[in-house]
Amino acid sequence: MEKLQSIRGTKDILPDSIYFWQFIFDKFKGISNQFNYKEIRTPIFEKTEVFHRSIGETTDIVNKEMYTFLDRGGESITLRPEATAALVRSVIQNSLLHESNLLRLWYFGPFFRYERPQKGRLRQFHQYGAELHGSPFPEADAETIFLAIALIKSIGISKFKLLINSLGNENSRQIYRKELIKFLQENENHLSQESQVRMQTNPLRVLDSKEERDIEILQNAPIILNFLDEESNLHFDTLKKILQSQEINFEIDTKLVRGLDYYSHSVFEFRSTMLGSQDSFGGGGRYDNLFEQLGGKQTPAVGFAFGIERLLLILENANLLPNAANAPDYYVISQNIEYIHYVNKITNILREKGKSVITDVSRKSLKAQLRDANKLNVSTVIIIGEDEFKNNQFTLKNLDTSEQKILEFNSIQNL
Repeated sequence: MEKLQSIRGTKDILPDSIYFWQFIFDKFKGISNQFNYKEIRTPIFEKTEVFHRSIGETTDIVNKEMYTFLDRGGESITLRPEATAALVRSVIQNSLLHESNLLRLWYFGPFFRYERPQKGRLRQFHQYGAELHGSPFPEADAETIFLAIALIKSIGISKFKLLINSLGNENSRQIYRKELIKFLQENENHLSQESQVRMQTNPLRVLDSKEERDIEILQNAPIILNFLDEESNLHFDTLKKILQSQEINFEIDTKLVRGLDYYSHSVFEFRSTMLGSQDSFGGGGRYDNLFEQLGGKQTPAVGFAFGIERLLLILENANLLPNAANAPDYYVISQNIEYIHYVNKITNILREKGKSVITDVSRKSLKAQLRDANKLNVSTVIIIGEDEFKNNQFTLKNLDTSEQKILEFNSIQNL
């Protein structure tokens, strides 16, 4: 019978690598707590309308990448391709802004997009993200960037690039959009096929093209920063000054638009040379109109997300992966199945004391159990033989020094 395989674009997180995931989760949880962001967990599927309304009907995610199906009740359901829309839906539904006009949230979990699998890009992928709801001011944008940088540094990554741009408010963006469309139409015959389609449906996304001929043409495209009104300019200038005051290095990338329709004002992205051509590992921006699009009242908001698989690739390529989890504290070796109750009594006491303990459940010989202990890098074993069992004792042996001593059962409490 043919062996079953995992679905293309998905990957098992095996025991020898799960520690690295736990390392990132624990570090990110600690930093999030320092910034007073609270964890939230939403379902991994939502009504399809949540993403249609928020991400945009003309985006690649909605058109090509969403896992959408009808459930048994005939309702259209989508596995979440991103988190922000789901979080906003939850905040509105559960009235989380009712008691406070500011809300700081973070999340960690799996997401789903149907796209061509490659290194660092899977169909089931994982993200950490943070969202700050309730402030229209650039100080909030800066806080999320401060949080993002603190998270990156907490796992040992010191070499990265921060890119920023402004998409302006709705008025500025509409004026710019008309000028951009005019420029694209003049160069339409020279654009890639994908950009020709985007020009009709989502022209700002053309700026994000990775095609060489598009990049060359776009060198002469109108620059969005030249179309910002007074409000948009003030917002962006204030953000830049806050970052500069904290000596945070950044580059302004006028082609940076991000891939989702709901962004406005500040957008930002983090990149690393450790990822090759797909060098982005996280980013975000402001989305002041999303609450209204999902049926809530107008609420300014800003947030970002990191791809966990991409962070792990950076750590691996830069030789920054942490050491694996610690070995068990004790291996309790039994020389006879008849001593199992005594062995369990000892292991239960040690575990209640917070110790990590392993025992043999395959009825191996003494030598085989000692070999297992060595493989697991256990330095201390507890041996239960005939004499130890009869006399209510145990032998404590240090495998590093070969020193051993016989102790009374009650001394287990002192280990």
